[in-house]
Amino acid sequence: MTDRRLLKLDRCWLLPFWLAGALMLLLSPKADALEKITLLTPGATEELASVLRTASVLLAAERDGVTGAQDYYSTARIEYGRLLGALYSEGYYSGVIRISIDGREAASIAPIDAPTTINRLSVTIEPGPRFAFSRIGIAPLAPGTVLPDRFGAGQVARSGVIQEAADVAIERWRMIGHAKATVTAQQITADHLLAEVDVRFGLAPGPRVRFGALMISGNEKVRTERVRAIAGLPTGAVYNPAAVDKAADRLRRTGAFKSVTLSEAEALGPGDTLAIDATLVEQLPRRLSFGAEIATLDGLTVSGSWLHRNLLGGAESLLLESTISGIGAATGGLDYGIGARFNRPATFTPDTSVFVALAVDHSDDPLFISDTGTVEVGLAHVFSDQLSGELGFAYAYERAGFAFGDFNFSILSLPVSLTWDRRNDLLDATAGTYLKAEATPFVGFNDAGSGARFAVDARAYRAFGTAGRVVMAGRVQLGAVVNATVFETPTDYLFYSGGGGTVRGQPYQSLAVQNDCTGILNNKPNCVVQTGGRSFIGLSGEVRTRIGARLGLVGFADAGFIAADLFDNGSWHSGAGLGLRYDTGIGPIRLDVAAPVGGDTGSGLQVYIGIGQAF
Repeated sequence: MTDRRLLKLDRCWLLPFWLAGALMLLLSPKADALEKITLLTPGATEELASVLRTASVLLAAERDGVTGAQDYYSTARIEYGRLLGALYSEGYYSGVIRISIDGREAASIAPIDAPTTINRLSVTIEPGPRFAFSRIGIAPLAPGTVLPDRFGAGQVARSGVIQEAADVAIERWRMIGHAKATVTAQQITADHLLAEVDVRFGLAPGPRVRFGALMISGNEKVRTERVRAIAGLPTGAVYNPAAVDKAADRLRRTGAFKSVTLSEAEALGPGDTLAIDATLVEQLPRRLSFGAEIATLDGLTVSGSWLHRNLLGGAESLLLESTISGIGAATGGLDYGIGARFNRPATFTPDTSVFVALAVDHSDDPLFISDTGTVEVGLAHVFSDQLSGELGFAYAYERAGFAFGDFNFSILSLPVSLTWDRRNDLLDATAGTYLKAEATPFVGFNDAGSGARFAVDARAYRAFGTAGRVVMAGRVQLGAVVNATVFETPTDYLFYSGGGGTVRGQPYQSLAVQNDCTGILNNKPNCVVQTGGRSFIGLSGEVRTRIGARLGLVGFADAGFIAADLFDNGSWHSGAGLGLRYDTGIGPIRLDVAAPVGGDTGSGLQVYIGIGQAF
């Protein structure tokens, strides 16, 4: 048997050598002792020098902390092409690029002789003169083709402009049905003596084609005939690339697909038809989600939803939602509700959906307690990427209890809405506008009157400063109820102000109106009651500033106006504060601290925590 103690002793005699070797490694100079990379651009403008520094992969490697000699050698060989492309992009076609590795030109070093150490690495770019276009020609051009203004005699001969002009010419042919238009010949000549570039392109439009069949693959649960109906590709019509993009957007809009790719067949079919291949990847059919928001006086609001994206096999969706609010609120009691909405896409037209919505709500507000049930059937239509609308027919019943008595409202309504959304990001917009307008004419029964309710929500966003780090955001809300009196209008149709959705810093729905209810119910004398108003104005402004990669600071001010009549005999209140935003990648987490500024409806600080921007 081997004695383990002997093995241990045999190894111990090596310990001094190990320590000595480690000490030598620590004291010896590093193999890759590269000094700072030098990049020189003699004769270049500051603008060009900046472009070249940005394009340099060697400088990027240095910023990333690369240390290996082999890595820098490989990167140096790539550097020539990157810098040459940058010069061409700015119109410099006679530039000279030298990359020196310890005094040797990097291009002359064979890979087998790649250096194991690098001490000095320098890059020198002499741009030479800037070239201009002399003669240009692209033919034949489709009717209505407008080439870029920068593609003209005397303009700077940027390589990107040449490519852009060719792309524009091809795309115009495709827009009028010539799907297989191509560049068949090109001649680009640079005259180094005159610093001019001559550009000639020859195009082959090919035949005018029509849409062939939509070939569908990847769908497992959504029926093929429903995919075809939703896509709405106009088989037999003259080809247009916009129709292909629109078909893909319709499929994505259903939410039933994780990925949608529409591609053109390589070859034309019989009769100059072009088949379109649709490759789909379906989403998981069900989704469960939760949300929460808390405010100092308004309490905690929790919500949850369950979504089925393909209920009947035709990309029909069923959304169930529930909300509980007012948990721990300083005033009022618990509000809760549950709703369901079924949506069937591509009904009547590919851009028209049919929906059925049901909702039951209970509200325990400081001014009233109500129970409401609503059923609505309607159509939703997408007019364009930015414009959509809905038209419905609804019945609602509400039992509302006030301190002076109870009301029963039954109404039939025709809600109509239009939404124009040009925001660049739905969750955290930095540019664009949003406008939603609603009109709901209604006929009342029991204690309800007849009239109409109108509401407008307008928002605008604009970024300023370096990389858009400062964003100005503004919002205007308007609302009005016409014809019906306050006591003839369901409580959900009236307007209030205060809280996270209107005026931060003021308690939830704290601004209302005083109404004389003498003789309205049970003939009570000297009756005065506080209710919602028939008109509303809400104003909000925010300055959002990024102070880090994910953190943002917001300053905001809100104001609200409520009146018993149409924008008359009303009162204002306002609030302002500061907030923090933390970008999660899918939307910001919001923390706002606000205080009253004007009005007599509240006092003290209020805190709001939620997900997403305030508007």
